[in-house]
Amino acid sequence: MGQLDPTFRRPDPSMALADRVRALEQRMEQLLPAPVETAAAAAPPPEPPAPAAGLQPVSITGDFQRADNGETRLPVAGYMDLHFNKERGDSFRPDFHRFVLLFGHSFSDRIKFWSEFELEHSLVEGGEPSGEIALEQAYLDILVKPYLNFRAGMLLAPVGIVNERHEPPSFNGVERPFVETTIIPTTWRELGAGLTGDLGRGFRYRAYLTSSLDASRFSGEFGISEGRSRGFEASMRNPATMGRLEFAGIRRLTLGGSFYTGHAGFNTPGVNPRISIAEADGRYSIRRFDIRGLFAHTWITRTQDLNRLLTLQTGVNPNVARQLRGYYVEPAFHLLPRRFGKDIIAFTRYERFNTQHRMAPGYLALPHFDRSAWVAGLTYKPTPDVALKFDYVFNRSRSTVLRPVDGINLGLGWWF
Repeated sequence: MGQLDPTFRRPDPSMALADRVRALEQRMEQLLPAPVETAAAAAPPPEPPAPAAGLQPVSITGDFQRADNGETRLPVAGYMDLHFNKERGDSFRPDFHRFVLLFGHSFSDRIKFWSEFELEHSLVEGGEPSGEIALEQAYLDILVKPYLNFRAGMLLAPVGIVNERHEPPSFNGVERPFVETTIIPTTWRELGAGLTGDLGRGFRYRAYLTSSLDASRFSGEFGISEGRSRGFEASMRNPATMGRLEFAGIRRLTLGGSFYTGHAGFNTPGVNPRISIAEADGRYSIRRFDIRGLFAHTWITRTQDLNRLLTLQTGVNPNVARQLRGYYVEPAFHLLPRRFGKDIIAFTRYERFNTQHRMAPGYLALPHFDRSAWVAGLTYKPTPDVALKFDYVFNRSRSTVLRPVDGINLGLGWWF
């Protein structure tokens, strides 16, 4: 699940997803007791009546309960993602892609814990890529002020739109955007710590110091995507920095910018390239029309040395580029009036992503890695938390020899 708190009551179906998330976060702050800043700020409150033994409900729905020691027990949340994918000339391939559960706990009004446990492809085998059990995120929040809070643990990188908010009902299309899985390696998580906060007037931020990427797993086709440590055997010798600043001060408009920079050479002796990412994105809704877009650019230093070293180690030239670039634009229209309580969203998305945008001297960019795609489809939501999806993908590249094939995707996703 993306970076959001479990629901405490049934949301208004007419609210946009981002508005619902903000409303739920505000609801949690209302339900939890407000901290007293100083002893002199106000007279001591009267002693509360002695609590009954065991757990006491603290919301009208009983969604979560507070124990006698002040701890708050939060409900389980999660999401699931079922896909049927078909490339041209092939048959449909079913895949229960993700089964994810989120667990949270509030130790006090200032210390909270969130975690996400994910099973991919319904099974796990001994190291093969056919399945995965993963700790998607697990972190502790220590709340100090609205504008200054501490976070530490397994963190989702605050880069792009989808990495932090990747539940199926939160985006159109069965699969996540190509740009946010190749140029930005969604889902991207690292071990680290940092600061979060709301600066007021619609501005909020996240800034982390984290483990670094692994340059030994970079490639020409997938760029830096396979270099994610996922919190396992990660390196903090040269910790990376990442951050995001968002503006959501105007109703239904969100603008954001993200950055990442860090060295990635802990598995490439003698070669320690620096990876830098700059990203900008925006989302806007007006009446029944939505539009979102994103631009991302990646720089990798010392790719000439890196390619030589990896060729010696593996016998294969990975042809890693020194620059990667991608962008997409996605307009969408809600076909049903709000009074229906259901929604059908027609959308189209154009993506351009090149994992070999610029090469080191002596290395040639391969045209089949300069790719684009048109994705067109429908999303049907019988309720805001359930999405039935269909899309057709027109894949293209600059190669006249290796031509990508088109595909049809069907999906069912939900969260709770």
